[in-house]
Amino acid sequence: MVSPLIALMQDQVEALRQLGVRAAALNSTIPFREAMAIEQAMRRGEIDLVYVAPERLLTEPFLRLLDEIEIALFAIDEAHCVSQWGHDFRPEYRRLTVLHEQWRHVPRVALTATADAPTRADIQTHLDLGQGRVFLSSFDRPNIRYRVAPKETPRQQIKDFLDRHQGEAGIIYCMSRAKVEETATWLTSEGIDALPYHAGLDKDARARNQDRFLKEDGLVMVATIAFGMGIDKPDVRFVIHLDLPKSLEAYYQETGRAGRDGLASEVLMLYGTPDIARIYQLIEASEAADTQKRVERRKVDALVGFCETTRCRRQVLLDYFDEHGTQPCGNCDTCLEPARTFDGTVIAQKALSAVYRTGQLFGAAHVIDVLTGTVTDKVRQFGHDKLSVFGIGSELDKRGWKAVFRQLVAHRLLVVDTAGHGGLRLGDNETCRPLLRGETSLTLREDPAPRRRGRGPARDRSRPERPSLAGEDETMFQALRRLRLALARAQGVPPYVIFHDATLVEMARNRPLDERALAEIPGVASTKLSRYGDAFLAVLQGEDPEAVADGF
Repeated sequence: MVSPLIALMQDQVEALRQLGVRAAALNSTIPFREAMAIEQAMRRGEIDLVYVAPERLLTEPFLRLLDEIEIALFAIDEAHCVSQWGHDFRPEYRRLTVLHEQWRHVPRVALTATADAPTRADIQTHLDLGQGRVFLSSFDRPNIRYRVAPKETPRQQIKDFLDRHQGEAGIIYCMSRAKVEETATWLTSEGIDALPYHAGLDKDARARNQDRFLKEDGLVMVATIAFGMGIDKPDVRFVIHLDLPKSLEAYYQETGRAGRDGLASEVLMLYGTPDIARIYQLIEASEAADTQKRVERRKVDALVGFCETTRCRRQVLLDYFDEHGTQPCGNCDTCLEPARTFDGTVIAQKALSAVYRTGQLFGAAHVIDVLTGTVTDKVRQFGHDKLSVFGIGSELDKRGWKAVFRQLVAHRLLVVDTAGHGGLRLGDNETCRPLLRGETSLTLREDPAPRRRGRGPARDRSRPERPSLAGEDETMFQALRRLRLALARAQGVPPYVIFHDATLVEMARNRPLDERALAEIPGVASTKLSRYGDAFLAVLQGEDPEAVADGF
């Protein structure tokens, strides 16, 4: 199994061993003597599955080792890494054609959870898969509730969200290391058990924080995108994007870390005009070829369109991955609280005119001051209180105008001058002129009013719930979780490699009292039944979880 995710390897190896699979990993974290023992076991045919990073696989010693053993299959995980159009391009993946060149008789399979059509084509081409069959499953994750909101008071918005997910594990993604540290420190001061993770932390600190997140319940990891690809924790109940990701592929990949056990989970993305401008700026500042920059701009346009849509978000997301014809999901913010729209033609004309009259040099805040007739030192300094557009926008307050400008940037009617100081300028003539002349119209969405604290929609609408458990069943579920945690700590493994939450829910609901009944519960494989069956049956029959774990 070729995988770029060293952090994930040992996690998956342990889970496979719990199932009775003879698995191992070879990477830079494995001590030399242990690595030599694994290689000898491979030669003797004593290992079923070996995880290896592409960099190690491509070394001469490892290629020689492969010549000495009988190989049944090469599996290339995270195959989107081969594509320059993908969100996580890794040049080493292009060299994996060596597997086909040297071992033509060995079947190969390339796997990814995130690939649009161009990326899928790249996978086939650059991994030399020839006429290999494509197996395309649905991208739909129906247990995830999608929410997107304008970034207005981000800390309060995060706090309100976390209040609905107390005691649950989750990830908060930030764009910068500094923001990760600030957010983690603030959350800790608010009494929330939060940990930072980014590439600037020393290796040991990153490893400690990741290990805690995997093995403890209810932790919040605040991280850059350096964290996540190596995480297979199934009971992550929420993911928050405090900043815009780079594309819908990245968004889908990162939100997909929630609810891997199939239970209800929720994701929230906050965004604003500065976020959009920053991503475009990163694209323009990169040394990529013009062709790639155009592709990346289109990906950002698609992401921003997803943010501003009034359609079902799941439909928009699935359409992006060429999965068309789905019905509204009823489990996203635009389905639960449909967005109101209005004819924004005149409003947009006023905004564009104000940007033009002020010289296409200023950011949205200053232009909004001009439109609302707010006399500031800056407005006086430039004489903008004398312009014909001064005060013509009194029909909206500043919050309303902020939403308008954000949408005009999203529609590319306004462009943030990333080469300058972030000033707004008109988009290309083909889009702006017809609107300014009244030859085309524009529909805008109305941002929902901010929720007052302590109010909000009914809980069954604001927070997705796992399958409901009655009082006694909930008590049993928590008892089973305590047993699982104690057993996991004794072995030094994450709790979910023993049983997922979804399996414990079914145990609590169905109350199996013998091995035969327990074996019928989804997730209870024969190996785990023989290993843990007696302990879980004891708790299901009323014994104390801690006492059972002590005697296990």
